[in-house]
Amino acid sequence: MKTEDFDKAFDEGSELIDDVVQWDKGHRPDLDTKRVNIDFPIWMINALDKEAARLGVTRQAIVKTWMAEKLDQTRR
Repeated sequence: MKTEDFDKAFDEGSELIDDVVQWDKGHRPDLDTKRVNIDFPIWMINALDKEAARLGVTRQAIVKTWMAEKLDQTRR
């Protein structure tokens, strides 16, 4: 199947894709996690906690989201 045909089938929600894609062999690379320790100044922790509370999420979620956004920007 040509790329254009695949893209069109995907956009249309066609089940033809199931004949082409080996879903059981697919994986998302580099999603393993590794624990790291980072020392932040108290003012930064307080700011992170305030933003996390405002959004109703954890401090870790804020840090992960902001880090991912920044890394995404630097790759462009």
